[in-house]
Amino acid sequence: MKYDELPAWSAKAAAWAADYHATLRERPVRPNVNPGEFLNQIPAEPPQLAEPFDNIFADFVKLVPDSMTHWQHPRFFAYFSSNAAPASMLAEQLANAISAQCMLWQTSPAATELETAMINWLRQALAIPESFRGVIQDTATSSTLAAVLTMREKALNWRGTKEGLAGMPTLRIYASEQTHSSIDKAVRLAGIGQNNLVKVKTNSEWAMCPASLNSAIKADRHKGLVPAGVIGCIGGTSIGASDHLDQILKIARDNKLYSHVDAAWAGSAMICPEFRSIWKGIEMADSIVFNPHKWLGANFDCSIQFLKEPKDQIKTLALKPSYLETLEQDRIDNYSEWCIPLGRRFRALKLWFLIRSYGLTGLQEKIRNHIEWAGQAAEEIGKLDNFSIVTPPMFSLFTFQFSPPGDDPDKKTRELIEAINADGRIYLTQTLHDGKFVIRFTIGQFDTEKSDVDMAISVIQELAESLN
Repeated sequence: MKYDELPAWSAKAAAWAADYHATLRERPVRPNVNPGEFLNQIPAEPPQLAEPFDNIFADFVKLVPDSMTHWQHPRFFAYFSSNAAPASMLAEQLANAISAQCMLWQTSPAATELETAMINWLRQALAIPESFRGVIQDTATSSTLAAVLTMREKALNWRGTKEGLAGMPTLRIYASEQTHSSIDKAVRLAGIGQNNLVKVKTNSEWAMCPASLNSAIKADRHKGLVPAGVIGCIGGTSIGASDHLDQILKIARDNKLYSHVDAAWAGSAMICPEFRSIWKGIEMADSIVFNPHKWLGANFDCSIQFLKEPKDQIKTLALKPSYLETLEQDRIDNYSEWCIPLGRRFRALKLWFLIRSYGLTGLQEKIRNHIEWAGQAAEEIGKLDNFSIVTPPMFSLFTFQFSPPGDDPDKKTRELIEAINADGRIYLTQTLHDGKFVIRFTIGQFDTEKSDVDMAISVIQELAESLN
């Protein structure tokens, strides 16, 4: 393909995309395919000669969509949604056209400074104090790993990056049982070790118990271990649990421990003032992560990490070889120094398009709708025969079980979710909570309407009756 062919093919791709989204409700949310079925349709060897682009595009249309799980489907109620508002998609197309490597200010002045502006916009939208700055990462996993590495280096007085970890004190990180597996991964990759991630017990609200956190820190110090950091949770992945940040972050601060808050999903809800009481005390955090690509409408990948003192993370992660120096420029931000990768994409553009296209009011309306509809759905499912709500709605997530009399609830709930996802009209996923196999129901897809939620309840009831 040549550049003069690009306008026609871009128009064709845009027309296909519009039709795809217009007809998503007619497709099953998950494809009816077996492992290897798609792979067998792709030639085992690469072509020696160039192929006509008509053939390439035709094969895409014929093979790919029907072998994909449709994350933009309005009846995608699984995991947490990974959204893609049209304005964000268009911005991504333009960013791809420019194809900049945005590692330094001098390699991407507009991208760097737009990132600064978008971080500031989102900081204001979430009512985070003006003293915080931030950076756009790819995912919350990277943001959390950066925070854990900073915890490690502060606790070791930045000796780990220079001397290695051999012979260093044993470090301890504290988090609740409701935190995401990315916390476990960060502790492993940082060389701290899985056994040194202390999962602090939770209370009846599934929030980290402050007294237990305090006791764990004191006990570890008594044993000669070195507490390094505390990780708080807002909107945990399993059931949506949140810690009482005003209590646990104070404990971290009193013990001079670096703190990080994982609000990857639920952080987006904080653009609505009425939900901010849930993360009361957030201003005490050293690091905060939330993902606009989950609930705010930015297409993947786009994760925001706010930092109270960026210099600590920069000191941990930055390398400045001479070939990356920006000569004659002292007062600039090179965001690659805030991150693990050197290479960076132009992610700020989609935030700029998205926020301007919908405004905070439009984005707030979507989140408020999702939370209201989740409450209504939990109430309706709880009224169905043989159903019980296991965990109540937290933001827009709740869990339930299907337990006909005389049957094993875990077994019947598993049968139900298998029937639901084989049916294809909706898509749900499961989790284990307090030893129970439960179904998660979360609303967050950008184009979901109340009618989609109502249909989901009908499908659940219909398939449950068929199992009975």
